[in-house]
Amino acid sequence: MGSYLNPGSKGFQESLNSEIYMDKTGLIEKTNAVLNTRQKFLCVSRPRRFGKSMAADMLAAYYDRGEDSSSLFASLKISGAASYHAHLNQYDVIKVNMQEFLSMTHDMDDMLAMLQKYLVFDLVEHFGDIRFRDENNLIQVMKDIYAKTKRSFVILIDEWDCLFREYQQDQNAQKKYLDFLRAWLKDKDYVALAYMTGILPIKKYGSHSALNMFTEYSMTDPGDMAEYFGFTEQEVSDLCKKYQMSFDEAKQWYDGYDLIAHHQSGDRYYSMYSPKSVVEAMLRHKFGTYWNQTETYEALKIYIQMDMDGLQDSVVRMLAGESVSINIGTFSNDMTTFATKDDILTLLVHLGYLTYDSIRETAAIPNKEVSQEYVNAISTMNWHGVADSVESSRKLLEALWAMDADTVASGIDKAHEEMSILQYNDENSLSCTVNLAFYFAREYYTMIRELPSGKGFADICMIPRKTHLDKPAVVIELKWDKSAAGALNQIKEKNYGSALKDYQGNLLLVGINYDRVTKKHECVIEVAQKQL
Repeated sequence: MGSYLNPGSKGFQESLNSEIYMDKTGLIEKTNAVLNTRQKFLCVSRPRRFGKSMAADMLAAYYDRGEDSSSLFASLKISGAASYHAHLNQYDVIKVNMQEFLSMTHDMDDMLAMLQKYLVFDLVEHFGDIRFRDENNLIQVMKDIYAKTKRSFVILIDEWDCLFREYQQDQNAQKKYLDFLRAWLKDKDYVALAYMTGILPIKKYGSHSALNMFTEYSMTDPGDMAEYFGFTEQEVSDLCKKYQMSFDEAKQWYDGYDLIAHHQSGDRYYSMYSPKSVVEAMLRHKFGTYWNQTETYEALKIYIQMDMDGLQDSVVRMLAGESVSINIGTFSNDMTTFATKDDILTLLVHLGYLTYDSIRETAAIPNKEVSQEYVNAISTMNWHGVADSVESSRKLLEALWAMDADTVASGIDKAHEEMSILQYNDENSLSCTVNLAFYFAREYYTMIRELPSGKGFADICMIPRKTHLDKPAVVIELKWDKSAAGALNQIKEKNYGSALKDYQGNLLLVGINYDRVTKKHECVIEVAQKQL
């Protein structure tokens, strides 16, 4: 067993020993299926702390021929797969974390020299009976080993993209790195499987397509790898039962990464949760922001304050709970090349700050935890109006509960004035302003826009969460340059309140109108009369 060749199962054993372990060994069946095929090159990109390194440890433990790891997998899902015994402990495994080598060196030449030197050391030591043509050449050493043994390698590369994140401007270093990976891996008989993980996809770095042999599984196109990185909704539900935590709150805090896998039998929808956050919440028995411990809001701030036409408007709309259209096709898969706001938003999808709906081609802020990162970032920027609106939303919600229509109207006026970066020209803009003005309401409510009800759609519906059933449900109808009374009458005439007929608490009906002449909002509030 070496440091990089056949590293053993210790990493995976630590995962199994942990208080919370989620069985993701179904991934092994997917990698078994492509061993020694033209599809043997896989790259999985996910945000930080989504289980990428744990999966690499698992694959190393399973394939490593240096030890018998059958006892580790005997009770796990993969043990029931037809391919399980055929590939268990049957390969020499090379496992490297590129961040380790990047951290130990000062430039790309030194990094690649060290990487090759250390890998050759392990290989020559292990295969000491083989005569090598050139012991200083990694590729030739591996060719000689394969020629003698006819055994191909499983190559696992973690943090493959760290160079593109830390050497963002150095295109020469990036090209050297890509050329090395291509020369090492492409068209080599000694490769049984090349499996890479990182945050960024690899498809397009400028015009250089050195790694076009890889099949990618990303946040925008997860393929059939969707369920193996992050926790599924069922897994989180089971954990909540075990630790006696509210699943409704867990969903509010950490849900929202909606991944779609396209299959011949039809699309499969996965609602994925950040495992780091869920595990911390369960073990601490407290919901909170844990994912951001891996990176501060400063990273988000860098991107959302860039001078791109329409970017601020999109961020404000998403903070208000909207989804925005996004074209992911122009993204260059790096952290510096941005032609439009869509390129920035696509990067934020891959970093985990947004979720992407591949059917509707829209992006949105996934959950409360990530939304708080936006609030933190904006509070330190010159978007004072947005930050002030979020801060004032607590008082606005209290005014709504008190049925103080004048205070609600003036509060929305203030939010409108403060959010000058938002184009205000139709009912959709009014809806965005109202949603952001009531930002704090998400602590107590599930906010639903365009809820089917009665003879149409209620503009905004606020449904109390299970832990806050003492609060009134709210139906809001919006009007643009008409009247608040007319909005309230529409709620009654079209029976929008019927959507909440099973709710046992109070129901508030709210009509809000914006007058283009006075540039003021008006509001009327009534308690719905329940029919006996």
